[in-house]
Amino acid sequence: MKVTVYGPGCARCQQTAEIVTRVLAARGIIVELEKVSDYAAMAAAGVMSTPGVALDGRLVSTGKLPTAAEVECWLA
Repeated sequence: MKVTVYGPGCARCQQTAEIVTRVLAARGIIVELEKVSDYAAMAAAGVMSTPGVALDGRLVSTGKLPTAAEVECWLA
C-alpha cells in the first residue's frame, strides 16, 4: 500500500508517518512510504493544513495527528 504523508517535515508529520506505518505493519500490510513537502504538490492534492495522509492516492486526513484507531477506520 502506498502511504503519502504531506507536510514540511515537522515532528507531527514524522509522528503521523510512524503511526500509519506501525498500524499497517501490524496488519501485515507492506508499506511504500512517500513524504511530500512541496507546497504546490500539497495544494494540488487538497491538503490545506498539515500533516496530511493519503492511502493509495485517496486523501484520508488533514490537519491533525491521527490515532491508531483512526488509521484502522481508514482501512475498513
